[in-house]
Amino acid sequence: MLSGRRLDLLDPTPVDIEIEDIAHGLAFVARWNGQTRGDWPYSVAEHSLLVEDAYRRQGGDDPRWQLAALLHDAPEYVIGDMISPVKAAIGTGYGELDARLTAAIHIRFGLPAALPVPIKKAIKQADKVSAWLEAVHIAGFSQAEADKFFGRPAAELLAGLQIKLRPPAVVRAEFIARHKALLENIA
Repeated sequence: MLSGRRLDLLDPTPVDIEIEDIAHGLAFVARWNGQTRGDWPYSVAEHSLLVEDAYRRQGGDDPRWQLAALLHDAPEYVIGDMISPVKAAIGTGYGELDARLTAAIHIRFGLPAALPVPIKKAIKQADKVSAWLEAVHIAGFSQAEADKFFGRPAAELLAGLQIKLRPPAVVRAEFIARHKALLENIA
Protein backbone atom coordinates (compact mmCIF):
# COMPACT_ATOMS: atom_id res chain seq x y z
CA MET A 1 0.00 0.00 0.00
CA LEU A 2 1.10 3.60 -0.48
CA SER A 3 1.17 3.98 3.30
CA GLY A 4 3.94 1.38 3.42
CA ARG A 5 1.66 -1.26 4.94
CA ARG A 6 1.71 -4.76 3.55
CA LEU A 7 -1.74 -6.31 3.31
CA ASP A 8 -2.15 -10.07 3.05
CA LEU A 9 -5.35 -10.38 1.00
CA LEU A 10 -5.96 -13.95 2.15
CA ASP A 11 -5.44 -13.18 5.83
CA PRO A 12 -5.94 -9.43 6.33
CA THR A 13 -5.35 -7.95 9.76
CA PRO A 14 -6.80 -4.70 11.08
CA VAL A 15 -3.34 -3.29 11.90
CA ASP A 16 -2.45 -3.29 8.19
CA ILE A 17 -5.40 -1.13 7.17
CA GLU A 18 -5.20 2.66 6.83
CA ILE A 19 -8.03 4.96 5.79
CA GLU A 20 -5.69 6.84 3.44
CA ASP A 21 -5.05 3.62 1.51
CA ILE A 22 -8.77 2.87 1.35
CA ALA A 23 -9.67 6.38 0.23
CA HIS A 24 -6.91 6.47 -2.37
CA GLY A 25 -7.80 3.08 -3.84
CA LEU A 26 -11.54 3.76 -3.92
CA ALA A 27 -11.04 7.20 -5.50
CA PHE A 28 -9.26 5.53 -8.43
CA VAL A 29 -11.62 2.55 -8.89
CA ALA A 30 -14.35 3.28 -11.43
CA ARG A 31 -17.90 2.05 -10.93
CA TRP A 32 -19.77 0.61 -13.90
CA ASN A 33 -16.42 -0.50 -15.36
CA GLY A 34 -15.87 3.15 -16.28
CA GLN A 35 -18.84 3.10 -18.66
CA THR A 36 -20.38 6.34 -17.42
CA ARG A 37 -21.03 9.78 -18.81
CA GLY A 38 -18.90 12.71 -17.72
CA ASP A 39 -15.39 14.03 -17.70
CA TRP A 40 -14.36 11.90 -14.71
CA PRO A 41 -15.01 8.24 -13.95
CA TYR A 42 -17.58 7.74 -11.22
CA SER A 43 -15.46 6.27 -8.45
CA VAL A 44 -16.31 3.82 -5.71
CA ALA A 45 -15.29 6.53 -3.21
CA GLU A 46 -17.89 8.90 -4.70
CA HIS A 47 -20.47 6.09 -4.64
CA SER A 48 -19.62 5.35 -0.99
CA LEU A 49 -20.17 8.98 -0.03
CA LEU A 50 -23.54 8.89 -1.81
CA VAL A 51 -24.57 5.66 -0.08
CA GLU A 52 -23.68 7.09 3.31
CA ASP A 53 -25.74 10.21 2.49
CA ALA A 54 -28.68 8.05 1.32
CA TYR A 55 -28.41 5.95 4.49
CA ARG A 56 -28.59 9.09 6.68
CA ARG A 57 -31.56 10.43 4.70
CA GLN A 58 -33.50 7.21 5.25
CA GLY A 59 -33.16 7.65 9.01
CA GLY A 60 -29.76 6.17 9.81
CA ASP A 61 -28.74 8.55 12.58
CA ASP A 62 -26.17 6.47 14.49
CA PRO A 63 -22.66 7.55 13.40
CA ARG A 64 -21.35 3.97 13.84
CA TRP A 65 -23.71 2.73 11.16
CA GLN A 66 -23.11 5.80 9.01
CA LEU A 67 -19.43 4.80 9.12
CA ALA A 68 -20.42 1.26 8.11
CA ALA A 69 -22.36 2.73 5.17
CA LEU A 70 -19.34 4.79 4.12
CA LEU A 71 -17.14 1.68 4.29
CA HIS A 72 -19.66 -0.71 2.69
CA ASP A 73 -17.49 -1.20 -0.43
CA ALA A 74 -14.13 -0.59 1.26
CA PRO A 75 -12.62 -3.98 0.27
CA GLU A 76 -12.75 -2.78 -3.32
CA TYR A 77 -9.75 -0.58 -2.58
CA VAL A 78 -7.63 -3.69 -3.17
CA ILE A 79 -9.89 -6.13 -5.05
CA GLY A 80 -11.58 -3.67 -7.42
CA ASP A 81 -15.23 -3.24 -8.29
CA MET A 82 -16.62 -6.14 -10.26
CA ILE A 83 -20.07 -6.13 -11.75
CA SER A 84 -22.50 -8.62 -10.19
CA PRO A 85 -22.50 -11.13 -13.10
CA VAL A 86 -18.70 -11.46 -12.81
CA LYS A 87 -18.91 -11.92 -9.03
CA ALA A 88 -21.50 -14.67 -9.57
CA ALA A 89 -19.31 -16.38 -12.17
CA ILE A 90 -16.30 -16.37 -9.83
CA GLY A 91 -18.37 -18.03 -7.15
CA THR A 92 -18.03 -18.14 -3.39
CA GLY A 93 -14.31 -17.36 -3.37
CA TYR A 94 -14.92 -13.69 -4.15
CA GLY A 95 -17.53 -13.39 -1.40
CA GLU A 96 -15.25 -15.04 1.14
CA LEU A 97 -12.37 -12.72 0.26
CA ASP A 98 -14.68 -9.71 0.49
CA ALA A 99 -16.00 -10.89 3.88
CA ARG A 100 -12.49 -11.32 5.34
CA LEU A 101 -11.44 -7.86 4.17
CA THR A 102 -14.68 -6.32 5.42
CA ALA A 103 -14.24 -7.88 8.87
CA ALA A 104 -10.65 -6.57 9.16
CA ILE A 105 -11.70 -3.10 8.01
CA HIS A 106 -14.63 -3.01 10.43
CA ILE A 107 -12.50 -4.08 13.37
CA ARG A 108 -9.82 -1.52 12.44
CA PHE A 109 -12.36 1.29 12.76
CA GLY A 110 -14.25 0.04 15.81
CA LEU A 111 -17.20 -1.63 14.09
CA PRO A 112 -18.32 -5.22 14.64
CA ALA A 113 -16.77 -7.66 12.16
CA ALA A 114 -20.28 -8.56 10.98
CA LEU A 115 -23.00 -5.92 11.01
CA PRO A 116 -26.38 -6.54 12.62
CA VAL A 117 -28.79 -7.81 9.95
CA PRO A 118 -31.17 -4.79 10.13
CA ILE A 119 -28.24 -2.40 9.65
CA LYS A 120 -26.86 -4.42 6.76
CA LYS A 121 -30.31 -4.39 5.10
CA ALA A 122 -30.68 -0.63 5.56
CA ILE A 123 -27.25 0.00 4.03
CA LYS A 124 -28.14 -2.34 1.14
CA GLN A 125 -31.31 -0.30 0.58
CA ALA A 126 -29.24 2.90 0.43
CA ASP A 127 -26.85 1.12 -1.96
CA LYS A 128 -29.78 0.24 -4.26
CA VAL A 129 -30.98 3.86 -4.20
CA SER A 130 -27.50 4.94 -5.23
CA ALA A 131 -27.28 2.29 -7.95
CA TRP A 132 -30.65 3.35 -9.39
CA LEU A 133 -29.62 7.01 -9.41
CA GLU A 134 -26.26 6.20 -11.01
CA ALA A 135 -27.86 3.92 -13.61
CA VAL A 136 -30.33 6.59 -14.74
CA HIS A 137 -28.08 9.65 -14.55
CA ILE A 138 -24.66 8.46 -15.70
CA ALA A 139 -24.75 4.81 -16.85
CA GLY A 140 -27.22 5.10 -19.73
CA PHE A 141 -30.15 3.15 -18.27
CA SER A 142 -33.72 4.19 -18.89
CA GLN A 143 -35.81 4.54 -15.73
CA ALA A 144 -37.67 1.35 -16.67
CA GLU A 145 -34.39 -0.58 -16.96
CA ALA A 146 -33.15 0.78 -13.65
CA ASP A 147 -36.49 -0.10 -12.03
CA LYS A 148 -36.12 -3.68 -13.28
CA PHE A 149 -32.60 -4.17 -11.96
CA PHE A 150 -32.59 -2.10 -8.76
CA GLY A 151 -36.21 -1.39 -7.89
CA ARG A 152 -37.73 2.07 -8.12
CA PRO A 153 -36.78 4.07 -5.00
CA ALA A 154 -39.46 6.13 -3.33
CA ALA A 155 -39.28 9.79 -4.31
CA GLU A 156 -38.45 10.82 -0.74
CA LEU A 157 -35.38 8.54 -0.78
CA LEU A 158 -34.09 10.30 -3.91
CA ALA A 159 -34.79 13.84 -2.70
CA GLY A 160 -31.61 15.85 -2.36
CA LEU A 161 -29.26 13.12 -3.56
CA GLN A 162 -27.01 13.97 -6.46
CA ILE A 163 -24.34 12.36 -8.54
CA LYS A 164 -20.99 14.17 -8.43
CA LEU A 165 -18.18 13.62 -10.90
CA ARG A 166 -14.95 14.99 -9.51
CA PRO A 167 -11.22 14.41 -9.79
CA PRO A 168 -9.94 11.49 -7.69
CA ALA A 169 -7.87 13.73 -5.40
CA VAL A 170 -10.96 15.77 -4.46
CA VAL A 171 -13.05 12.67 -3.78
CA ARG A 172 -10.22 11.06 -1.80
CA ALA A 173 -9.97 14.14 0.44
CA GLU A 174 -13.74 14.25 1.02
CA PHE A 175 -13.83 10.53 1.83
CA ILE A 176 -11.06 10.95 4.41
CA ALA A 177 -12.75 14.05 5.89
CA ARG A 178 -16.10 12.27 6.18
CA HIS A 179 -14.45 9.26 7.80
CA LYS A 180 -12.71 11.54 10.31
CA ALA A 181 -15.95 13.39 11.12
CA LEU A 182 -17.81 10.13 11.70
CA LEU A 183 -15.06 8.80 14.01
CA GLU A 184 -15.23 12.05 16.00
CA ASN A 185 -19.02 11.70 16.28
CA ILE A 186 -18.62 8.14 17.54
CA ALA A 187 -16.07 9.09 20.20
